[in-house]
Amino acid sequence: MGLDIIIYGAGSIGSLLGGLLATEHEVKLVGRDPHMNAVDTDGLQITGQYQQQTWPKTTTDGTKHTADLAIVAVKTFDTKQAAEELATGQFDAILSVQNGIGNENILAEHLSGPIFGGTTTFGARIQEPGTVQCTGIGEVTIGSFTPASDELVATIKEAFTTADIPLTVTDAIEAKLWEKAAINAGINPVTAILDVDNGAITTGPLREIAIQATTEATNVAQAKGIDISTEQTVQRLLTVAENTADNISSMRQDLHRGGQTEIDGITGTILEQGDAVGVQTPVNWTLYHLVTAVDP
Repeated sequence: MGLDIIIYGAGSIGSLLGGLLATEHEVKLVGRDPHMNAVDTDGLQITGQYQQQTWPKTTTDGTKHTADLAIVAVKTFDTKQAAEELATGQFDAILSVQNGIGNENILAEHLSGPIFGGTTTFGARIQEPGTVQCTGIGEVTIGSFTPASDELVATIKEAFTTADIPLTVTDAIEAKLWEKAAINAGINPVTAILDVDNGAITTGPLREIAIQATTEATNVAQAKGIDISTEQTVQRLLTVAENTADNISSMRQDLHRGGQTEIDGITGTILEQGDAVGVQTPVNWTLYHLVTAVDP
């Protein structure tokens, strides 16, 4: 029996996960026109690594929904609005698959249901309204941020796996979120500022800049008592960059379309947390101010 699932934030990743989940579940996408209107009219086209069409429901109104699971996939600067609107509805569980650090805290401040943190290694981009391209098949990792029953965890895992989305459950979700933030800190600002594909950071001086940005982030996490390996995270950074060499990072996409970036939720949080624990982050400081100088 399928679940009722709300995807709050039907951008690239939200649309991709929602479209895949819609093969087995009742899915409603909460997003903006003209994308929502196109999906409502012609269905959601998934291209790239997948070639399929699904028919999730759509809406531009994020309030007063009821579902078994709400998946939050908005940009970090929209998390508070997402939490406030979702609080007008009722859900058995809420899962964030966002970038950055601290989203789960904001959701927990407004929502009473079990909160899960999540990361994903899928790559996606909106090609045109109604069409999302999967630029890389990955997996989803989740972990309980607030207490949740084993039965609920198993239900969420089954929901993803029945839709052929690999999902891993971890007891160390905070470390996973910091690992993802550290990797994003190495890839996103560099590729956005210089307008280059992800593969550009695998060689030459950009490689060293990216490695140092990621290393600073892991130093901050370690100072906070989070069990994260600098060596493994740096290796993961390079692996991700190699595997997505031709991809346009999400921050670079934001600048291309003239939209606000997530620099505050990623690099800005690393700077803030670094100051709090006395860890210097000079490369991240420079990248942060370069991006904010051109951020709309």
